[in-house]
Amino acid sequence: MTTLSDVRAVVEDLWPADRAEGWDAVGLVAGDPSQRIERILLAVDPVLETAAEARELNADMLLVHHPLLLRGVTSVAADRPKGRIVTDLIGSGIALLAAHTNADIVERGTSAELARAIGLTETRPIVANGADESIGLGRIGTLPEPTTLGALAAKLAQSLPSTATGVRGAGDYTETVQRIAVCGGAGDSLLEHEAVLEADAYVTADLRHHPASEARDRHSMGAGPALIDLSHWASEWLWLNAAREQLAERLPGVEITVSDLRTDPWDFALPQ
Repeated sequence: MTTLSDVRAVVEDLWPADRAEGWDAVGLVAGDPSQRIERILLAVDPVLETAAEARELNADMLLVHHPLLLRGVTSVAADRPKGRIVTDLIGSGIALLAAHTNADIVERGTSAELARAIGLTETRPIVANGADESIGLGRIGTLPEPTTLGALAAKLAQSLPSTATGVRGAGDYTETVQRIAVCGGAGDSLLEHEAVLEADAYVTADLRHHPASEARDRHSMGAGPALIDLSHWASEWLWLNAAREQLAERLPGVEITVSDLRTDPWDFALPQ
C-alpha cells in the first residue's frame, strides 16, 4: 500500500522543498500522511475546476505546481474560492500538495521541459541554485540549426496547449535566432541578466508592459534578445508530463493522470 507519507517522500526527493524560493509555499497543504494513495491528478493550478476534476476521477491526491495558499489568508470558509477548494478536497478525502519553485529549477523542471520542447542543446540554468550547475532558474541553450523568430514562435504555438492569448513576439519576424534563453512562468525579472542579454531570443511568460518595452528598445539598438511571450499556464504545463513519468517510476501501482483542463485565466481574445 502506498501512503501519502510515501508520496510525500518521493516528491521531496524529486523536488526538495529547501530549494524553493524563500517567499514560496510548497509542500503538503491538506491530507492525512497515513491515508492510502491510489490515484494522483497532476495540474498546474489548484482551482475550482481541477478540484472538481480530482473528485470526478476519485483521485486521492491533487498535486499542483502553483500553491493554493501562497499569500496569507485568514479564512478558508467555503463561501470563498480558496476555502471552497480546501473544503471540497478535504470533504472528499483528497490530499493537496504543491511543488512550485522547487520544481522549476531541476533538470526536468518547467524551464528544462520548455527548452526540450523547442530542441535546445547544451542547456544550462540562467541562474544557478547552489554548487550543482545543472540546477537553477531558467535555461539557456542553442538550437541545432538557426531559425527565424517567427518559426520559433510557431514551434512554441504547436508544442504548447492553446490559450486565448496565444504566443506573442517582439522583434523582426524574419530575424535569425539560435541562442535561446527560456524561463517557464513569469520571467521578466531576468530580462537584464547577462545570460539573457547574450541570447538571440528570450522565451518566457507574463511580460509586463514597461520591462518588455525597455527590452524591445534595447533589442532595436542592437543589444539584448528578441522576445516571445507565452501564457504562464501553458509555459509550465509541459512539466506535468515529466512529473508523471518521474512519479510513475517511483510509485508503481499508483495511477497518475495529467489534467487536460485549460486553467489559463483568459477565456477569449478579440482582434482589433
